Amino acid sequence: MPPSAEPPAPVSVPGDQEEFAEPPVPADVTLPPELAEAARTLFGDRLDLAAAYAELLATEGVVRGLIGPREAPRIWERHLLNCAAVAERIPEGATVLDVGSGAGLPGLVLAIARPDLTVTLIEPLARRTSFLIEAVQQLGLTKMVRVFRGRAEEAAAGSRDTPPLRGDIVTARAVAPLDRLAAWCLPLVVPGGRLVALKGASAAEEIAEHAGAVARLGGGEPEVHRCGVGVIEPPATVIEVVRERVVGPVRKKAAAKRSRGGRRAGRGRDR
Repeated sequence: MPPSAEPPAPVSVPGDQEEFAEPPVPADVTLPPELAEAARTLFGDRLDLAAAYAELLATEGVVRGLIGPREAPRIWERHLLNCAAVAERIPEGATVLDVGSGAGLPGLVLAIARPDLTVTLIEPLARRTSFLIEAVQQLGLTKMVRVFRGRAEEAAAGSRDTPPLRGDIVTARAVAPLDRLAAWCLPLVVPGGRLVALKGASAAEEIAEHAGAVARLGGGEPEVHRCGVGVIEPPATVIEVVRERVVGPVRKKAAAKRSRGGRRAGRGRDR
């Protein structure tokens, strides 16, 4: 993942106070009637929990600059339903790592829609992780969701106090192009597991451009899948990559040869 830099917008700074001073009222995020059937299909008996999360996004999420104020009326259509549709690509009981979780999309949505999953939200920015921790607590998801503050590379490497993280499924939404995304995410995937990346209309172009890089990183051939066909319109588009093999750090062969040659020459001189 890229360095922990603040996004260009929206952020609450002097001059923007009028835009962020009044968060949307709950009515602004009421489930639109035309989306009610899709929401019931995707969330089932946890629809009320999804509605509570939608309100959090439209209030605290906007105040903290995680969601643009104009997104509130479109939270269900553009965010919740789109992310929940991805659940169909995740096997039952899977361990899911959500890279660059931001405000919890798609990781927290998947945890709401699928109580059988164990989800870790990976996010480097403090203000975002603070929101995620509070959201997990308020939604009563502390038994199935944890928040890891750090970059994907740090999660994969672990530390003295934290073992390396690995998941059956690693998700990401609007994080980076496929080559960089694979470099960050595939080390987090167990062999045989999958990277599931939410993408847009350019998914096929990304595969054509970056399939070689994905293969060098140990990934299989990327595939495009459409999620929520017949439930949401348009369906969500994802790129899936299976982690076929573990690839270690790239060795610089020329440098290694020079180093070996230098040691041999040194030993000869010592004699």
